[in-house]
Amino acid sequence: MGRLIHNAVRWVVLLLLRAYQVMISPWLGDCCRFHPSCSHYCADAVRRFGVIKGLWLGVVRICKCHPFHPGGVDPVPDPPSPVGLRGTGTPAL
Repeated sequence: MGRLIHNAVRWVVLLLLRAYQVMISPWLGDCCRFHPSCSHYCADAVRRFGVIKGLWLGVVRICKCHPFHPGGVDPVPDPPSPVGLRGTGTPAL
């Protein structure tokens, strides 16, 4: 049951982000200083990390949006690998 609620909440958040992208963002014009845009970044973060951490990463990204930040390419970070494993999947010594 908990997984069903979690997926429903994630679906609603992604739907709201998509609604923003389709209905509001076109009226604002192309003004994002980052690639991907903050709404695409947030949607990708929610898909990778879940609702709470994904929305938090989205908020942190939006807080970077000011004239003193250079912007540019800023992809969603990769999830951390499991503790004790290296990139090859072998246990660390």
